[in-house]
Amino acid sequence: MTFLLQLRIKQTNTYRTQVCGLAPLSAFFLYYECVLTKEPGKRGNMKGSRFKLNQNHAPIHEALETFRRMRVVPFDVPGHKRGRGNPELTEFLGQKCVGVDVNSMKPLDNLCHPVSVIREAEELAADAFGAAHAFLMVGGTTSSVQTMVLTACKRGDEIILPRNVHRSVLNALVLCGAIPVYVNPEVDQRLGISLGMQREQVAKAIKEHPKAVAVLVNNPTYYGICSDLRAIVKMAHEAGMMCLVDEAHGTHFYFGGGLPVSAMEAGADMASVSMHKSGGSLTQSSLLLTGPDVHAGYVRQIINLTQTTSGSYLLMSSLDISRRNLAQRGRQIFHQVADMAEYAREEINAIGGYYAFGKELVNGNSVFDFDITKLSVHTLDIGLAGIEVYDILRDEYDIQIEFGDIGNILAYLSIGDRAQEVERLVSALAEIRRRFQTDGTGLLSQEYIDPQVVTSPQDAFYADKCSLPLRETEGMVCSEFVMCYPPGIPILAPGERITAEILDYIEYAKAKGCNMTGPEDPDILKLNVLTGR
Repeated sequence: MTFLLQLRIKQTNTYRTQVCGLAPLSAFFLYYECVLTKEPGKRGNMKGSRFKLNQNHAPIHEALETFRRMRVVPFDVPGHKRGRGNPELTEFLGQKCVGVDVNSMKPLDNLCHPVSVIREAEELAADAFGAAHAFLMVGGTTSSVQTMVLTACKRGDEIILPRNVHRSVLNALVLCGAIPVYVNPEVDQRLGISLGMQREQVAKAIKEHPKAVAVLVNNPTYYGICSDLRAIVKMAHEAGMMCLVDEAHGTHFYFGGGLPVSAMEAGADMASVSMHKSGGSLTQSSLLLTGPDVHAGYVRQIINLTQTTSGSYLLMSSLDISRRNLAQRGRQIFHQVADMAEYAREEINAIGGYYAFGKELVNGNSVFDFDITKLSVHTLDIGLAGIEVYDILRDEYDIQIEFGDIGNILAYLSIGDRAQEVERLVSALAEIRRRFQTDGTGLLSQEYIDPQVVTSPQDAFYADKCSLPLRETEGMVCSEFVMCYPPGIPILAPGERITAEILDYIEYAKAKGCNMTGPEDPDILKLNVLTGR
C-alpha cells in the first residue's frame, strides 16, 4: 500500500490539481484521507494487531468524565473550586478544562502510587509502546531523563554519553554525582551540526571504562540524526551496562512505518518519550518506558524523589487520550507527516540557497538513520544564520517554527499540521531568500565545540566560585551552564574549561539573537568560575 501511495503521489499531482482546484499537497491529503484511512473510532483493535490490551480504552479520561457528572462538592484543593473562585481563569481556559483540574482522590487514583485508573493507563501505554512498563510523567521529559540517570547511577559512577545531550542529562549528573565519559560526536562540516554516536567510539569508551554503569544515547537528535541503536544496546549489555535512550523527539517511531527503530524495539533498558512533542499531548506531559530487566518499583521510588505529589489530571488525561489516538491511528497519521516533510524538502530545495537535508546524510555509522518527519533546513548559503530566518518568519510572516540556531532552522511537523500551512512556510522561505539574501561574510557555521572536561558537573556546580566578566573567564573552569534554548544543548557545562572559541561563540550567538539561558547573570555579561582553577 505504501509503494502504491508513493507511486500515485508522483503520477497524479497534475491531475489532482486540475480536478480538485487545490495545491498538490492539499489535494494529496484529501485523496489520502478519502482512500486510505478509516473513519475514526471504528477501527478498534483489528485482527492481527500488535497490541495485547484494548487500546480504545482511556481510563483516566473516562474516570474524569464520570467524576464530572457526579457534581461532587469540593472541599479540597485546588482552591479555584472547579473554576468558581477564579472566573477570569475559567473564562480563559473554559469550564470543561478547569472543571477537571482536580486533586488526587480514590476514584481518580494517585500518581505517586497508582492502583486503579492511572495504573491501568500506564499498562495501556506500556502495551502501545512495546515496553514492560510505562510511567506517566507530568514534569516533562526533563523529569523522565533525570529519572533514567538517577536510576542507573549513583555518586562516583561513570556513564558513557555524547556531549550533545539536553541539559536535563547533565542536570541529573549534578544531582547524583555521576561522572560523564563523553563520546564526542562527529560534526558535519557543511551543516555545522553534531551527528550520532559512532559504533567504534562507543566500543572504545566501553573498553576504556569497563566499570561504567550505563550508556546513554540521544536518539534521534533535534535534527533527526539517529545512531545505530541496536548495536549500541548490544555492546552495552555485553559489557554489563544499561542502555538509556533520550527519545524525546521519537514518539512517532513507535507508530510510523519506515521510520528509525524505537528504543524499546532495539532492546534499550529505559527510554524517555516526549508525548507532547510529536504525540499530541499537552505541554509538559511525557512517558518513561522501561524494559523487562528494569525494576519498576525502584524506578517509581526514583520518580517520587523529584516529581510533584500533585499530579495534573489535565496532563495525565492528555497522555491517556493521546496514547489512544496514536494506537488507533498513529501509523496513518505519521505516514501523512512523513509525506508532508518529504514534499516540503523537495520544494524548499527547489527554491535554491537552502538545503533541507534528509536521508541522503545516512552513512551507516555517525548517521545510521534519519527521521524523515524532521524538516531541518540549512540557511547559511543565503547569507543568514538560522536564528535570523527564525526571527524573520515570526516577525514578518507570522510563522513560528521550533528553533533557529547558528546555521539551521527546524520546522517541527506533527499530527496537527495541515498541508496549506506547509505550503505557506515554503512560500515564506522563498520570499525571505528574495528579500533578505546577502553574501554571508563573517557567519559562523560550527554548532558543536568539543569540551575540555576538568572535573565532574556536581563537583564544579557546588565548588567555591566567583563571578567574572565574560572575557576575563578564558582559561578558567566554568561552574554553571550556558546554552541556546532551544535546543537546550549546553555550550558550556559545569566542570568544563572556558576557551576563546567558546567565548567567541557565546558572543556571536547573543549578537545574532539566540535565546541564551543557564547562567546566574541573565544578560550573560559574567560567568561563574571555579576559584583557583
